[in-house]
Amino acid sequence: MKMIFASIFTTILIVAMSLGAMFILVQTTIYVTAIQSTTQRAAAIGAELLLGVVLLLGTVWLATHLAVRIFGKKDSTLAGGPLV
Repeated sequence: MKMIFASIFTTILIVAMSLGAMFILVQTTIYVTAIQSTTQRAAAIGAELLLGVVLLLGTVWLATHLAVRIFGKKDSTLAGGPLV
């Protein structure tokens, strides 16, 4: 039962984080394209690209990290114990 709840919760969390990240990036793009100064717009586009990469990579990392933690095989050799 815990595994089913964890998988549903993880799926909802991943979808919410992805949609939130895309919403933030779309709003930022609209704001950046409205800047009149070319220099400021170029700096804002660079910052937006950096923010987008970090935000989306962080979302993917967290999603895979949660999935591995929940569904990964529990093995005693992976826990850092002695191998012999």
